[in-house]
Amino acid sequence: MKPSMCEYIVCFTGSFYFTSTVGRGDEVAGALDGIRIIDASRVLAGPFCSMILGDLGAEVIKIEHYESGDETRGWGPPFVNGESAYYLCANRNKQSMTLNLKAEQGKEIFRKLVASSDVVVQNFKTGTLEKMDLGFEDLKKLNPGLIMASITGFGLTGPYKELPGYDYIIQAMSGLMSITGEEDGSPIKVGVAIADVLTGLYTVIAILAALHHREKTGEGQEIDISLLDCQVSSLINVASNYLCSGITPKRLGNQHPNIVPYQVFSVKDGQLVVAVGNDEQFRRFATVIGSPELAEMDEYKHNKGRLRNRENLISLCEETLKGKTKKQWKEELDAVGIPNGPINTIEELFNDPHIKERNMIVEMEHPTIEDLRVVGSPIKFSKTPVTMRHHPPLFGEHTFSILKNMNYMEDEISEFKQNSII
Repeated sequence: MKPSMCEYIVCFTGSFYFTSTVGRGDEVAGALDGIRIIDASRVLAGPFCSMILGDLGAEVIKIEHYESGDETRGWGPPFVNGESAYYLCANRNKQSMTLNLKAEQGKEIFRKLVASSDVVVQNFKTGTLEKMDLGFEDLKKLNPGLIMASITGFGLTGPYKELPGYDYIIQAMSGLMSITGEEDGSPIKVGVAIADVLTGLYTVIAILAALHHREKTGEGQEIDISLLDCQVSSLINVASNYLCSGITPKRLGNQHPNIVPYQVFSVKDGQLVVAVGNDEQFRRFATVIGSPELAEMDEYKHNKGRLRNRENLISLCEETLKGKTKKQWKEELDAVGIPNGPINTIEELFNDPHIKERNMIVEMEHPTIEDLRVVGSPIKFSKTPVTMRHHPPLFGEHTFSILKNMNYMEDEISEFKQNSII
């Protein structure tokens, strides 16, 4: 029988009872229903990770600094009715609780929360929580099954462990910027904070694996995950090319280091990416552009030859492709199975009927923003669908209700407020 809005789960942890709602109407429980996440992170990598876990059905309590909150609340413009668009991108499906972790009472509240939770996600500078007696070794005494995901710029070990890590710095140090940009131009960063995003994804993977391990053994563990490690891992074939050859990869602009033609081409009304992945595709591509003889020439017939003669081949292709529009080429290339796609603006992207049908734009109710739209989840389950249950919370929106559920009295909560604990 599906839960109604008035049905609850009560969890006894040995120190207090914690009550939470488990369903709304006929809403299907998510894949991570029953898992509680304490999100003690801020900015992007950690919040992005915990948002994904929330999308999958976990209960997420976002712990924010009692005065300033998550830094991204002030990052903008744009702001919508006082809420930062940056903050909104990574904080749905959470409750917001303010807490002063430097105060002893604040630490005690945090410990009680952790005692009844499954996972803590944190991205304090290496050693910070340990100095506050809130590190993994301290917290696992309260909760032996606890999983703590510790996200840092450079990891918990190594000569850089004490350094702060920011996405831009990681893109530089990881070598990513050295291979991004035009061959004769300056190194370029990726247009989004890609090291943060990848780290958030890797952290989700690690947490799910740790939960599986705990299911079998009852043991919790700490996850040491760094932005630099994640970005190095994402170098994939470029890293492998260097490790296998000893040759330092260089920037190739929009060209591919191993495949030709696999790049951006200018067309009549804009630009188009064509990705010819093998010799058979090249034969079909040559026919579509009206030059079938190219696929029979020794210098272009196989990819090795196309790599050696990249400049001449691309020059031949460019002249032909300029003659038609993005739409015309897409239709013709799609018809013969050649991977391709127009370079869309963000506006063009979100007006694409495919994006709309795939529910990659979601409207959410919000207490201060009318018609809030957020990016949807790419995860499509057949049994436990992703749900957008909670709007990105207002600053401290759930502090009172969480403390009430922890059996604190109203006068105690008022005292916490007066003493700058919350």
